[in-house]
Amino acid sequence: MKRLFIALLLFFPLALFAQTFNKAVGIRGGLSSGIEYRIYTDDANSYKFLLATRDNGLQLHAFKEFHQFDMFSFTEQLTFFYGVGVHFGYEQWDKQYVQNNTSWYEERTALLAGLDGLAGVEYLFYEVPLSIGLEVKPYFDVLGREMFNIELFDVAFTLKFHF
Repeated sequence: MKRLFIALLLFFPLALFAQTFNKAVGIRGGLSSGIEYRIYTDDANSYKFLLATRDNGLQLHAFKEFHQFDMFSFTEQLTFFYGVGVHFGYEQWDKQYVQNNTSWYEERTALLAGLDGLAGVEYLFYEVPLSIGLEVKPYFDVLGREMFNIELFDVAFTLKFHF
């Protein structure tokens, strides 16, 4: 019995470290809502790809993320992350025309490209490989309906499954 107890004490910390995750897939609900996929390169770095809808269009975002696990002293499960990225895609809108007391709408489409920032917090449940998060993703469009469009508060909730 004593040997079993000593063996459990030796192998229990190894079992905790075996619960590392290399990938995550999830959903994002906000101004840019969509599906995201994250690949961890190590404990402090990852790449995230987000396929999002915004302005009646579709955009693909790619981010380089940096994670800080020791920022909050009261728990190890809450992580702060930040990053930078790029996006491209398209957006659609209706343009109104008025002529001779008649008005009509025509649908317009434009290519969209720009730069993204990212900052947020994420809480990882160790019992089940799920995390919930709150993030802000400011972006700067250099192409699109409006040249040089800036949005500072693209706030969203996230839910991810880690594997």
